Amino acid sequence: MFREMRRKKQILSEEETAEVLNRGTSGVLALLGDDDYPYAVPLSYVYCDSKLYFHGAKSGHKIDAVKKCDKASFCVIDKDDVVPEEYTTYFKSVIAFGKVRILEDEAEKRKAIEILSEKYYPDNSEEGRSMAIEREWSPLCMMEFSIEHLSGKKAIELVNTQHM
Repeated sequence: MFREMRRKKQILSEEETAEVLNRGTSGVLALLGDDDYPYAVPLSYVYCDSKLYFHGAKSGHKIDAVKKCDKASFCVIDKDDVVPEEYTTYFKSVIAFGKVRILEDEAEKRKAIEILSEKYYPDNSEEGRSMAIEREWSPLCMMEFSIEHLSGKKAIELVNTQHM
């Protein structure tokens, strides 16, 4: 169902792919938008238990697109070093394909926002995190991206020289 990567030497291992997703702080979610135009939106996320979680408002283009079609892709760029004298970029990136669902269950929604908030403010106390979550709870929409296919790729120059 999902395409096999052509340049097999450049494939990231499962471990490297997970590292990219754990290290990343933003990615681009691609959905089927209005009038079937692609809609790609940058957002913050957290990777946990082989799923991605992100938040948004309860209404808007992203929510409308998810409700229309739950299939999506998500891309994270981990490395993007332009090397002008070689006319290339030393890159490392990951693309996930899967389905997005809006979390309706209060316990699922709470767990998702807690792990997201821990990622972005790890030094905050549990009480501080809880207060922030409660303050934003009413308009908060949490979404879960269930990964069906995951692939990562790095520039051939990184393969050949084993740069990180």
